[in-house]
Amino acid sequence: MTTEVRVPTLGESVTEATVATWFKKPGDSVSADEMLCELETDKVTVEVPSPAAGTMGEIVADEGETVGVDALLATIDESGEKPADKGGETAADTDTASGDEKGGPAAGGSGGSGGDGTGNIDVRVPTLGESVTEATVSTWFKKVGDSVSQDEMLCELETDKVSVEVPSPAAGTLCEILAGEGETVEADARIAVLSGSADGTIQPGVRPGSEEADTAQAKAGKAGEKAERDVEDAPSAQKAMEEKGLSRDEVEGSGRDGRIMKEDVAKATQAAKSAGGPEAPAPEAKQPSRAPVSAEDAQREERVKMTRLRQTIARRLKDAQNTAAILTTYNEVDMTAVMDLRKQYKDEFEKKHEVKLGFMSFFTKACCHALKEVPEVNAEIDGNEIVYKNFVHMGIATGTPQGLVVPVIRDADSKSFAEIEKEIGEKGTRARDGKLSMQEMQGGTFTISNGGVYGSLMSSPILNPPQSGILGMHKIQQRPMVVNGEIKARPMMYLALSYDHRIVDGKGAVTFLVRVKDALEDPRRLLMDL
Repeated sequence: MTTEVRVPTLGESVTEATVATWFKKPGDSVSADEMLCELETDKVTVEVPSPAAGTMGEIVADEGETVGVDALLATIDESGEKPADKGGETAADTDTASGDEKGGPAAGGSGGSGGDGTGNIDVRVPTLGESVTEATVSTWFKKVGDSVSQDEMLCELETDKVSVEVPSPAAGTLCEILAGEGETVEADARIAVLSGSADGTIQPGVRPGSEEADTAQAKAGKAGEKAERDVEDAPSAQKAMEEKGLSRDEVEGSGRDGRIMKEDVAKATQAAKSAGGPEAPAPEAKQPSRAPVSAEDAQREERVKMTRLRQTIARRLKDAQNTAAILTTYNEVDMTAVMDLRKQYKDEFEKKHEVKLGFMSFFTKACCHALKEVPEVNAEIDGNEIVYKNFVHMGIATGTPQGLVVPVIRDADSKSFAEIEKEIGEKGTRARDGKLSMQEMQGGTFTISNGGVYGSLMSSPILNPPQSGILGMHKIQQRPMVVNGEIKARPMMYLALSYDHRIVDGKGAVTFLVRVKDALEDPRRLLMDL
């Protein structure tokens, strides 16, 4: 029995990785969960364990290759037999290894496939992940009439979260493309047809480069001409119609085969509101045009295409501003007490706990203390409900050579100063080395961002949805302050709390920030739970 080794989920907004190192080679014995290879992304390094015990088979993606989520990396022979030479492997052997016990075309590849009774094989949309029901065909790497190898990439799909590469389920020839670039497809939908023959012959009567093949390619993307399925509206559109109380007859679908999309429901709703008058077309959002550039300046410019990761980050940040009602409130804290306490006990603390006493543990404990009094800052919105968290998973923003990452200190409210400092130090080191897992950067309920390490005096941090609050720390600077009627130089820091005004009122936000300030200016309050 052959088991496939595929690229795991790389995390939100991360769509591809580079194969860094293979720890095994074909023919090596492997145990279940033993590390096979290491992948590198823009933010973290991901280790890929063996899904089963057996013998290492073929390595499909070599070191240095770029692979997408769910792409085939290698195979494991669970029978324990050595892999056969590629030169002696037949098409029938490949089909059998792919799971077809009768020797026919197998349903291989991440998208799965099925025969249509004529020897052809369907290429289908793979599973897109939890809560993701549709994708857009981004790029076809092959055209009608091209010969393809098993597991060779045919096309790339884009979803709201990741990009998915669709490999060929078998060797053969691409007969027909059912979904052209730019079309929206559902999970498990047919997007192409392959001939099952490994000699590259298209089904009888259709030759590569012939008029029939050109016609088949030209038909790709035309609504319903080749798709053999019933028209089903997008799930998001069905939900929107239920919420708006609209029937299917009241909405005109713009998708393939008249399929109703979410934006069609929005248009129908707008038309209903302005009943009696013509519907005003919604203006399209356009990027502002560039200022005129001289030919001399144009020659000195450099254009670099945005990566899919950067495009996703840009879109998500803008979505955060469009969705949440972000407001920021400020205060300042006198760091004298914290600095004196740290100076007094830092040597003894490091000797006992083998970790340095920093400022982050004080801020983490102060925030946990304040979140208990103002729980809405630690909550999130889910539909029409507010979800209150009876725990604190504290995100600590960390700068790395690859960019900003936010490892999460889980159950920070129940950890000691030493435990928090150890975990911050350990995760900070692993973040800079690119060794953090995606699980360690997910699930945070509140975030602390320290722009002061870069010299920032004041800033307005942006929320990390679905969180409802983020605290911004800044540079400690000596400033003249009035203390007991006298002007004295004090180490002062500005604090900024950005919050979602939809569930956090101004009173709650100010109260939270004042409680953080009080706990830092008199750390004994943390011990007394005051």
